[in-house]
Amino acid sequence: MAAGFRRSGRRRQPKLEARGRLDSIEREGPFKEWLGMPDLYRHNLVVDGEPYSYQVEDAELPVSVGDYVVFRYKETKAGNWIDRRSLGIAIDPATYQKD
Repeated sequence: MAAGFRRSGRRRQPKLEARGRLDSIEREGPFKEWLGMPDLYRHNLVVDGEPYSYQVEDAELPVSVGDYVVFRYKETKAGNWIDRRSLGIAIDPATYQKD
């Protein structure tokens, strides 16, 4: 099978990446999709004026308003959804480990 192709022959959409200043966070939940599944929280983030949704098991995120963040996401009809375990604080190499 050729790299990048699925069994149906369609090419997978490449992951989109974004980075920017985190303007706001709103949390919804917990939601339970089905019995036995852990509670999920939906975090609605605004990064540089663009809305994104992030659904994870954690009630608190490792980022806060004002942080410069980076993440992978996909565009859907329901909006932009951040990939699980991809949200983090972006590190500027020019300022890394400077005292």
